Amino acid sequence: MRSTFPVIQLARHGETAWALSGRHTGLTDIPLTERGEAGARLLGKRLQQGTYKAVLTSPLQRAKKTCELAGFGDVAVVDPDLVEWNYGDYEGLIGDQIRQIQPGWNVFVNGCPNGESVADVTARADRVVARLRAVGDDVLVFSSGHFLRALTARWCGLDVSFGRFLLLGTATLSLLGYDHGTEEPVVRLWNDGHHLGD
Repeated sequence: MRSTFPVIQLARHGETAWALSGRHTGLTDIPLTERGEAGARLLGKRLQQGTYKAVLTSPLQRAKKTCELAGFGDVAVVDPDLVEWNYGDYEGLIGDQIRQIQPGWNVFVNGCPNGESVADVTARADRVVARLRAVGDDVLVFSSGHFLRALTARWCGLDVSFGRFLLLGTATLSLLGYDHGTEEPVVRLWNDGHHLGD
């Protein structure tokens, strides 16, 4: 999809066992499932239609493998700022378990004890946004769900807490860009998985 202005394509990694079960997977470096690998290949077929000035990936294997299976492993640059939210004490837990410990908890509002705060993730997302804008051309990014939701909020100049409204499935594609000019950042497409055939 071409635009007069640069387009940032966000690819969430393929399915993992923990994503399937709803377990919060921050820095735990787990592999894709077979279905996750298949989803990454299907995503790759769709992404091959574009051209990218830069391809960036999280260092975690679920994103790197998705990037590789999508056909971009040989050109991707690992960006440590693209790792998933560090869930600290909540790593590996599902949302209901966390809310038994901390009623009303939402990662985009409360952050994680002994992990990353909202301010930590905001700073990281802002660094990525600055790098993406500096490219001045189309960029493809492979990362994880909660971080991509935070990144999207910051792209639009919104508080990271806005990320709680942006559901994002595995192996989906989202597009960030601009409206009338680079002073008007927008979400052009969100959570599109039609290439998966689900």
